[in-house]
Amino acid sequence: MFTKILIANRGEIACRVIDTCARLGIGTVAVYSNADKSARHVALANEAVHIGAAPVADSYLQAERIIQAALDTGAQAIHPGYGFLSENPDFAEAVAAAGLAFIGPSGDAIRSMGLKDAAKVLMIEAGVPVVPGYHGADQDDALLASEAEAIGYPVLIKAVAGGGGKGMRLVEAAGDFQAMLNSARSESKTAFGNDAVLVEKFVTNPRHIEIQVFGDSHGAAVHLFERDCSLQRRHQKVIEEAPAPDMTEDVRAAMGNAAVKAALAIGYSGAGTVEFIVDGSGPLRVDGFWFMEMNTRLQVEHPVTEAITGQDLVEWQLKVAAGEPLPKKQEELSIDGWSFEARLYAEDVPKGFLPATGTLTHLAFPEGARAETGVRSGDTITPYYDPMIAKLVVHGPDRVQALQALRHALDHMEVSGAVTNLQFLSKLASHGDFSVGKVDTGLIDRGIDALSHEEEADATITAIGVIALAGLGEGEPFEGFSLWQAPRRTVWFNYRDELQSAVVICLGQNRYRVEIGEDTVEVERLDGWFVDGCKRDIRVVPHSGGVSVFAPAAHHFGAVDLLARDGGEEGGDGLIRAPMPGLVKSVSVSDGQKVAKGDPLAVLEAMKMEHTLAAPFDAVVAEVSATTGDQVVDGALLIRLEEVE
Repeated sequence: MFTKILIANRGEIACRVIDTCARLGIGTVAVYSNADKSARHVALANEAVHIGAAPVADSYLQAERIIQAALDTGAQAIHPGYGFLSENPDFAEAVAAAGLAFIGPSGDAIRSMGLKDAAKVLMIEAGVPVVPGYHGADQDDALLASEAEAIGYPVLIKAVAGGGGKGMRLVEAAGDFQAMLNSARSESKTAFGNDAVLVEKFVTNPRHIEIQVFGDSHGAAVHLFERDCSLQRRHQKVIEEAPAPDMTEDVRAAMGNAAVKAALAIGYSGAGTVEFIVDGSGPLRVDGFWFMEMNTRLQVEHPVTEAITGQDLVEWQLKVAAGEPLPKKQEELSIDGWSFEARLYAEDVPKGFLPATGTLTHLAFPEGARAETGVRSGDTITPYYDPMIAKLVVHGPDRVQALQALRHALDHMEVSGAVTNLQFLSKLASHGDFSVGKVDTGLIDRGIDALSHEEEADATITAIGVIALAGLGEGEPFEGFSLWQAPRRTVWFNYRDELQSAVVICLGQNRYRVEIGEDTVEVERLDGWFVDGCKRDIRVVPHSGGVSVFAPAAHHFGAVDLLARDGGEEGGDGLIRAPMPGLVKSVSVSDGQKVAKGDPLAVLEAMKMEHTLAAPFDAVVAEVSATTGDQVVDGALLIRLEEVE
């Protein structure tokens, strides 16, 4: 076994590999870009080597630098993780040529599965079922159109060097074929430097079921059962599960045997995944699945297989790469229970799942779930890399209980500072068809409007957020004074990029009435949050960006310093008022004085901080109503301005 390895990756997969190495007593070397110097994988590794600037082309794709880093640090092997160089046959061969072990398959095995058309020819020869289609080298437009007609519409145009849905187009009628072909070629050329395509029959109600395979250098291969990855959007997996719903033992055996045949056909060693497209229009059948592609690496969703088999697949990788035989024989492997994995991303779902950036002001994972992550509170999601925040993995004795565990985990996941797909995942986990195991690759698209709708905070959630944002609810004194009525305060806050306000009225120790527009909510903070005498399951987390309320969906209320901000929104009528109770520390203008937009007018001290009130526009001071030393109430008129003609 190795004593030290280098991990040629970053993020959660690098951390995942480090975890297993630490358990086995294997030293680890991380590599990092300029953007990742303080990253979690760097902190966890025993050693770390800088390899370049933030863009992947200048760092994580720099094969020579990575290999040299391994040699310089005395590492004996390189683990590629997934993505980046993990399926680059030249890299695998360069690692071996440098006298290092590549923790993955040989360059020849990677190369044989790298092009979809060549891979399918190999699979046909190996007796693995393949979707009817054209996989030839002749790329003449007329020939491709003719083959599509012969296959029968609908058909899929797929880039032979593709992945992740790039270079893939669904064509439902002959009249659309040429435009879709041009589009697929253009995208494939940009993404992969190769515009060759294949044409395949599109399977109605398709399911995406993949088989985890493992081979060793002694000629053995096994499968570790299936994963259902049908919940996808734009060909990207969202929630995966193992085993697959409605899987029968005869279909499982047939798919497993086909996957092992595929691995043996190319002399495969290491972890791999054989992906099948499956007819989901009815019960699963032994003649209703077809080879789609083989991923010659560890998959993102491998934890669900680990959960149901009790095996550490990274440990298997290390042992096989070190020349050891497979840890288990096929008859020694079995399925225990059910597992789900949900991928938490920094992305804006209502805006079409656009990747998002931001600093994670708060990040806390739910108890009872396995969290695979490469980030911590305070880390920044940058535009340079995949915006995955974490994978949440749960396990239960059966699908019903495992799904309940997934819903609980999603409801109790806490993340602030970046827009995420958390609400989307929660809705998906409770979707009617998914709940009963009725899944196919079109499920998300069919329900996208409801699934992508973001729930807004109701009056109760807003009231609790406002109280917490104002620093109340934990026994703090209520600042401000008002004669003949309960103390009150106007609290300004930012919710979903919109400036809003609420009035908080103190009713007693930790008891408040909050007025939000026409809504009124009475809240009491005891051992939890009580509304109208009933305790609510609501979690409140203050952080540097404001306050987050999880109920269970996340709602973020940003702090607003009205006194320091430009007066463009407030004071548009020329009336400069105190936005909260405070002490007038100074007044810097007098009646009749001309001021320009942004000029300081007065300084107010409130909540132990000084805030400058500025002119919202060019004006003349018509009247100064406050003097230094005045204690003013919320909304008190301080200065009146008139616009300059």
